[in-house]
Amino acid sequence: MTRRTIPVQLVARHAERRAFDRLITSAAVGRGGAVVVAGEAGIGKSALIDAVVEDLDGFEVLRAAGTEFERDLLYATLHQLCAPVLDHRHRLPAVQRKALEAVFGLGAQTSPDPLTVGLAVLGLLHEAAQDGPVCCVVDDAQWIDDASRRALVFVARRVSAERIAMVFAARDVGSPSGLAEFPRVPLVGLDDEDARALLRAATHVGPDAEAADRILAEAHGNPLALLEFAHHAEPFGVPGPRRFRASVVDKLEEQFVHRFERLPDAARSLVVLAAADPVGDLDLLRRAARLLGLDAAGLTLAENAGLLALGPRLRFRHPLVRSAVYASATPKKRRSMHGALAEATDPATDLDRRAWHRAHAVVEADENVAAELERSADRARLRGGFAAAAAFMERAGRLTPAPGRQAERLFVAAQLRLQAGAPDAARALLTRAERRPMDDTCRARARLLRARIGYQLSHGPQATAGLVDAVTELAPEQAGETYLEAFASVMYNDNHPGLLQELGARIRERVPRREPVRPTDLLLDALLDQSMLPVERAVPTMRDAVAACRTAAPSSEPWRMNLLCQVVIDLRDDEVMEEVADRQVDAARRQGALASLPQALRYQAVARVSAGRFDEAAACLGEARAVDEAAGTVPLLGPELVLTGFRGDGERFAELRDLLGRDGRPFEAAGEHYARAVLHNGLGNYEAALDAALTAQRRHQAGSYSIWAVYSELVEAAARTGRGEEAAVAMRHLEALARTHPVPWAVAEWLQAQALLEQGDDCEALYRRAVDHFSRTRIRVLHARARLTYGEWLRRANRRSEAREELRAAHDTLSRIGARAFADRAARELRATGEQPRRPGEDPLDRLTAQERLIAGKVAAGATSREVGGMLFLSPRTVDAHLRNVYRKLGISSRRQLREMPL
Repeated sequence: MTRRTIPVQLVARHAERRAFDRLITSAAVGRGGAVVVAGEAGIGKSALIDAVVEDLDGFEVLRAAGTEFERDLLYATLHQLCAPVLDHRHRLPAVQRKALEAVFGLGAQTSPDPLTVGLAVLGLLHEAAQDGPVCCVVDDAQWIDDASRRALVFVARRVSAERIAMVFAARDVGSPSGLAEFPRVPLVGLDDEDARALLRAATHVGPDAEAADRILAEAHGNPLALLEFAHHAEPFGVPGPRRFRASVVDKLEEQFVHRFERLPDAARSLVVLAAADPVGDLDLLRRAARLLGLDAAGLTLAENAGLLALGPRLRFRHPLVRSAVYASATPKKRRSMHGALAEATDPATDLDRRAWHRAHAVVEADENVAAELERSADRARLRGGFAAAAAFMERAGRLTPAPGRQAERLFVAAQLRLQAGAPDAARALLTRAERRPMDDTCRARARLLRARIGYQLSHGPQATAGLVDAVTELAPEQAGETYLEAFASVMYNDNHPGLLQELGARIRERVPRREPVRPTDLLLDALLDQSMLPVERAVPTMRDAVAACRTAAPSSEPWRMNLLCQVVIDLRDDEVMEEVADRQVDAARRQGALASLPQALRYQAVARVSAGRFDEAAACLGEARAVDEAAGTVPLLGPELVLTGFRGDGERFAELRDLLGRDGRPFEAAGEHYARAVLHNGLGNYEAALDAALTAQRRHQAGSYSIWAVYSELVEAAARTGRGEEAAVAMRHLEALARTHPVPWAVAEWLQAQALLEQGDDCEALYRRAVDHFSRTRIRVLHARARLTYGEWLRRANRRSEAREELRAAHDTLSRIGARAFADRAARELRATGEQPRRPGEDPLDRLTAQERLIAGKVAAGATSREVGGMLFLSPRTVDAHLRNVYRKLGISSRRQLREMPL
């Protein structure tokens, strides 16, 4: 009997099969999922999967297998899996179709973002599942290449509303990254009764009792070992006492090598040749065999020996056979096989695999081979495969004869490992590069890369300081744009007052003025002036930077995007604020720049908060979290703290605040102080609000970055606590900004600040003018707050009738937009005038989950299910499932009705 049929008979007894049956049944009705079958080599993983797959009715089964020799080849496993359904790509959105064509070499090499690739694969399988349910089987998942693994894990997380089942088989040698989160079906050895039944069935006549006992002891219930020892050992798999000290896998490998060594010399060479080629392409093997003077017909001897099977493609009986045979060959033999395979590989169709074989065919450093590997790395990078590119470049570095050039290639490999999300591997490669000769410029670049690696591993203050120090060692002409990155690092993680100004002083000394001046140069100048100069001297440079960046092509670099948005917000220019934020989000989506999209969405959220569109802000933050989750990155929390502060949700604010500085998050002190001041001003905890605002002011005076809007919060808190003298610095700031940049928002804040502190002969006129200037802006929440403070002043002046008008308007607006704490403040004041505030009716949207509300908002704005899925990294079917829940909860039945609701 064959290896497969025997375990299948026994697998039917295993309870583990029920996990598969549940998965398949659910997938057939649109509730897909993923499962990982885990166990040692030969334990029956493939047999169990085969048993399930053979019983499938109406499913399209897509299969792929990782191979140890292909784990560095970009998208190798994904190509196997998706090739049969690749024609469905024509039904995908253009950006997804182009991403698939790029990674599979069918279109332009556009360097697609890995998340876009994952979404495209999900879309491809979704389209395939329109014709019937799909079962994806990935065997030997411990060996799949990094790019394929990321895409497949991404898909497996998102098939809960699809007719798609994902099945992974992996050895118990540590779960491949990302698979540990899925349900696990562990396979263990057969019990004694089943093992004896297998022996009897395998040999037709059971071995004698002594031999059977020794086989059982050797095999430990491993089905493949039981079969091998029963058929191919002398006698019945009993090799001697020393074997009891080896693992079952070791024994199996020795068994396969023993059988391999019995073949004639020519046949052994052919088997090693086949083991060196992970594809199993018989035409390629025949060409390579001829180059070696071998007749490929000799492979039939290996087939008869049970080592491999011939067909359209050569397949080894088990991956252990391939690895055991390959390891048993001498290094010289392996190199000769790879050399023949490289020569036999058509460079027009498989240039990268040819380079890979050439790399394994040489023992001495070889610049030609190294250069070929470098070109393969460049191709992999263009296709979005940083891990594969790093593997090629690392091998190129090892084979480079010139020490200086070797250092350069190892340095690039380290950069690629960092981009691939492997900072520890990047640091190891960088250490090797630094042991080679480098000039001063290269040493400075290496120190900068080491600092970036440290910052990615830990966003702590020491890592930030290290990044800053490393930047200052660069040559002036190289440092400009990198300083922007350092500035972003310090702004979000400045726990060392004075660090920002210190960095600014170093930049002033080292960065020359360039001609022509670029928008990024102006942005850097603006940040330096903002951190080092008085407001009136900084504002002109900030305005110039914003004007230049508004007309320039959008940047895909996240720190540039964030800094530009923050400069606009600090200038209090509401029209430009929304324009820049929206433009950056649109550009990130259009370019597929998913690394920068989350922060663009967060600044869009801040703009929406200012405009009093809290639900839209929450939708932006929800989408940003979806991208972060898909990418596995830790989100920044500052914008969510700001939204939570304006909503007056103290409990949620405390939860978010506790997360700052933990699990790799930066401290985001500037955003936290501002949001805390807003929260407590809304709640009426004015001492706490003043404490937060004064803390931000002290940090700003000591050289740290501070959000300029905190000064308005400081003035209100100081006025309410009777500590107006504490607001002197804030008043100077607000006046300088209003005079040098007299946009309505800035002027309104200055007028209101004077009114709150009663710094004028006619406070009422100041309040009225502030309300009027706010009415000319899009900043609804501050407009409503201005009416609230004016109403409070009128009530204290015992002008109740006029106070009611202002307080009623403020209460209605603040309630409607969701600023609950400020609305409660207005309600308390209204009651003090003798009027009961209107009780807000139940909002049916409160019945929705955060995800449902986010999707409802996108659909109400006109997005299709496919477009929403693309934004949130969900399949259209999942979006539709959420929409059905939305319709049920809201008592509607169509998208038209949803668009008519006040979302």
